[in-house]
Amino acid sequence: MTVLELYRFLENKMPRALSASWDNDGAACIPVPTREARRVLVALDATERVVNRALDEGFDLLLTHHPLLFRGVKSLTPFAAVPRKLLALAQGGVAALSYHTRLDAAAGGVNDVLADLLGLVDVKPLASADEPACARIGSLPAEMSAAEFVAEVKRRLGLSAVLVSGEGTVKTIALCGGEGGDFLDAARAAGADLYLSGRIGYHRMLDAPEEGIIAVEIGHFASEVPVLEALAAWVREADDKIEIVIDTTPTIQLI
Repeated sequence: MTVLELYRFLENKMPRALSASWDNDGAACIPVPTREARRVLVALDATERVVNRALDEGFDLLLTHHPLLFRGVKSLTPFAAVPRKLLALAQGGVAALSYHTRLDAAAGGVNDVLADLLGLVDVKPLASADEPACARIGSLPAEMSAAEFVAEVKRRLGLSAVLVSGEGTVKTIALCGGEGGDFLDAARAAGADLYLSGRIGYHRMLDAPEEGIIAVEIGHFASEVPVLEALAAWVREADDKIEIVIDTTPTIQLI
């Protein structure tokens, strides 16, 4: 399978129509469309370390959740991080693809994976304003205290600590991986007892209990890194002969 064929397969799995209007995911760099996609590196972010790994270890394609080309690039020079990475990838003939908000919204994507990991049932899409239904809302099998649920979240995701605002009993849970503060109001309007996201924001979390919903912030990376296994599975579905390596080393660390 060529890089271009794999790109078209993934575009069919996660069509551009699922992306938020402000997003810029998809193909950032395909220098050699006919190159065979023998080795694929899957990561959350196209950091310089990850890009260099893709080049140094002979990968044909770098597949990430967060886009390399998220903000405008006005010149291709080695003097700024994003253009420098693009130049290196192009010169090395390595493609870079990303699937961001469309992977949040897609069936089996970021938020379905997270809901499944947390044991939610009867999970449904949850939208905010005019954007795609990236978030999810579902139920716990049985009512429990917020403290019990948070302890289970930490256990299942391997976290030492999370941020919590509010207390009480919970049954209906809404969630959104990554920067999910914009979905808190939709979660409350949909009847959620608790809203969980990677990042919500201090003031939104401060107000949440007074507005009738518990807020839990687990960290951007922790909320999204589980989806890398799903991305890898889709690459295997496209061609089971492709060698896939998943890079889960966090760039931003709590120390």
